[in-house]
Amino acid sequence: MPSTTAPATWFITGASRGIGLELVRQLLAQGDNVAATTRSTERLTAALGGTADTSRLLALTVDLTDEAEVGSAVDQAAERFGRLDVVVNNAGYGFLAAVEETSTKDVRDMLDVQVVGVWNVLRAALPFLREQRAGRVINISSILGLTTMPGWALYCAGKFALEGLSEALAAEVADLGIKVTVVEPGYFRTSFLTTDSLALPAETSKHYPAVRTMVEDHLELQGRQLGDPVKGAAAIIERAGHDDGPLRQLLGSDAHAYATAKVDALRADLDATAASAATTDFPGV
Repeated sequence: MPSTTAPATWFITGASRGIGLELVRQLLAQGDNVAATTRSTERLTAALGGTADTSRLLALTVDLTDEAEVGSAVDQAAERFGRLDVVVNNAGYGFLAAVEETSTKDVRDMLDVQVVGVWNVLRAALPFLREQRAGRVINISSILGLTTMPGWALYCAGKFALEGLSEALAAEVADLGIKVTVVEPGYFRTSFLTTDSLALPAETSKHYPAVRTMVEDHLELQGRQLGDPVKGAAAIIERAGHDDGPLRQLLGSDAHAYATAKVDALRADLDATAASAATTDFPGV
């Protein structure tokens, strides 16, 4: 948990765009230390411009799929600032395609970032948090880590994996003074839905016209998303300052509506299978 008497040290991945960038801006403005990883420190520096005091910023170019690079980045952050308080796994990107259109390389590239990259950060950072007997891990998931929609299968697969990892991690580190938060944003007005950020398949199929329509609809949604990234980042920072509270932090009324619909659908499935579930048990056990 961030200290109330001294600047907290944050380690943030995917820090040059979207909510990650807004986290960096707000944390520097409130005087915290920030180690920010990105594929391009030049892009991060340009995005911050002259609006932020960067004396407490450690900008690092890191390939999150490279375990050695990630370990070195975490070590540099701890050496520069003396400790780690909050680790934010934020890096990621969208991919829109039908399952049949998704190549093996597409799958591996996505899961390398959304799952392997997160695991690399956790393996490097947890020993510091464990030694301190304090700290917080914030994994930025998505409402599509709880529910799905056609065309988002690969992205959902990565976020569903992150949800499972986060739940198990929270239980593992609960007695070590480490807290875990899973953030599930809805649609936020960042560059996430632009062609610069979204990945698309190399080839498409005529058999999935609804997916093509969905892609066009999402590209047209850019600039009209409901969520405010400034408010989203502020909510994440505020939540990190409290020991109590739920594992999950939903951001956006759209996210809450999608999650509620998923819970209702799951409850309907449970009710529909309540009588039949026990038929596969050994008798008398």
